[in-house]
Amino acid sequence: MPANGRVWRIAALAVIGGALFGFDITSMSAIISTQPYLCQFNQRGFGEDGLCLGPSSTLQGLIVAIMPLGSLFGALLSGWLSDRFGRKKSVMGGSLIWIVGSILVCAAVNSAMLMVGRFVNGLSVGICSAQVPVYITEVSPPTMRGTLVSLQQWAITWGILIMYFICYGCSFIQGTASFRVPWGLQMLPAACLFGGLWREPESPRWLFKKDRQDEAKHVLAMLHGHGNPSAPFVQREFQEIQKAVEEERQYANVSWLELFAPGMINRTSIGVFTQIWSQLTGMNVMMYYITYVFTMAGLSQPGSNAVLLPSGIQFVINVVMTVPALLWLDRWGRRRTLLAGAALMCLWLTINAILFALYSRTPEPGEFTSASESMAVSGPPAKAIVASTFLFVASFAPTWGPVSWTYPPELYPLRLRGKAVALATSANWAFNFALAYFVPVAFETITWKVYVIFAVFCACMFLHVFFAFPETANKTLEEVEEIFDDTKPGAIKFIGTPAWKTKNNRAVMIRREHADEESGIAVVEVESGITIGTLVDVHPQKSSNESAH
Repeated sequence: MPANGRVWRIAALAVIGGALFGFDITSMSAIISTQPYLCQFNQRGFGEDGLCLGPSSTLQGLIVAIMPLGSLFGALLSGWLSDRFGRKKSVMGGSLIWIVGSILVCAAVNSAMLMVGRFVNGLSVGICSAQVPVYITEVSPPTMRGTLVSLQQWAITWGILIMYFICYGCSFIQGTASFRVPWGLQMLPAACLFGGLWREPESPRWLFKKDRQDEAKHVLAMLHGHGNPSAPFVQREFQEIQKAVEEERQYANVSWLELFAPGMINRTSIGVFTQIWSQLTGMNVMMYYITYVFTMAGLSQPGSNAVLLPSGIQFVINVVMTVPALLWLDRWGRRRTLLAGAALMCLWLTINAILFALYSRTPEPGEFTSASESMAVSGPPAKAIVASTFLFVASFAPTWGPVSWTYPPELYPLRLRGKAVALATSANWAFNFALAYFVPVAFETITWKVYVIFAVFCACMFLHVFFAFPETANKTLEEVEEIFDDTKPGAIKFIGTPAWKTKNNRAVMIRREHADEESGIAVVEVESGITIGTLVDVHPQKSSNESAH
């Protein structure tokens, strides 16, 4: 069953929440090397050439990292907000918080005010990044879920790209307007997000959970039955949600501690590590501090904005290379995509580490004034570093980028989904904060070994995915529960079906949804992935009448 226009519209509006994160990334990365910014938040005085030296590496790391710290708290808060007020209203509330934070950032006169505004922006990004995937997951048909949730990552890449070139254009403006204009413009998409979602429906699963069954069925009919509440797919979805909710009501007053119960801790760890590993790929190093890396590769001179344009190329690559995931993620499945991404990123990071180790000139500690000057490479090795960096981004964009948002919401039962995704997303932001703060200091102290650390992380995540991450593509959210059922024959206690034995049953799901929509025939599936060739008529009266003719 293809998603109808209403589902696409909801997804397109909701993922603007992801674009806010993208705006934040490049509203810093494209500005931190410019003189107006360095002079406004100058802590270290002036260099021999008369240029402002700007904040220290420690302070700059804190300015960047304070946003993901706010996102950590926002993500944790979002679980409560989502369960109490609904998925849609949580995202709308996050958009209002973003506007407040952007006003503070735009008006910042010192680093303290800038950090307060970025912390408030972080609260918004934490809420939206946690609950937008939940909202889209719960309104999407199974065969389109990966594509629709991947729009979140694509929106992030578009936010990065759009804001980067806004900042690049504004870099030619003299004075503080060069960074205040883009910081002010980032309020506009948040206003569009709030207004656009105003008339869209709430998640049918959340409505059912709140005893609003009639509304839930109406939303299902509108989204998946072309307005017909008797459509077979609508009926089946309604019955599955009803069964899941009734079972979950046996466990009233769900607490955070249930995420760590023996029957749940496995999938909790998988969801949390999906987000942790996505940060430990090192991708945000490439985003926040790309001007540093390319300055090391000789693409900029002190006081020049020349590094901004070549740095922007990687953001174009990020947008373009996310498109394959939108088209084929549900066909590829989650496991193969994550494994391929981890292997490729490990390769490019290793190449960069070798090139910097062999060919960089590392000044003495007193010879450089910023992290961007801690290494210097020129000639063919510098070009190879730039190419390897671009290939790294091209490997992340269709793999860990979209899957890290798509995968966690698919793992959990309805009663825990809001809290579980909030916990997983908070882990993302905790590590985002640590890395944003760590990287400038790390470049100054351990130089090229930074790349070795991230390459080792990519090797570890490859092994973790292979042995622990099950396939969830093209399964209903209720069917995913069966994967983690450790009471089934052959299952591993506290784990369920071994991850490497799970399959992507796309053909089965397509046949079933097509049959539901066109003829009312549903494919019967048994033993989680083994399909028998029996078709069950869900319209027996209709079939009898047709046989009579």
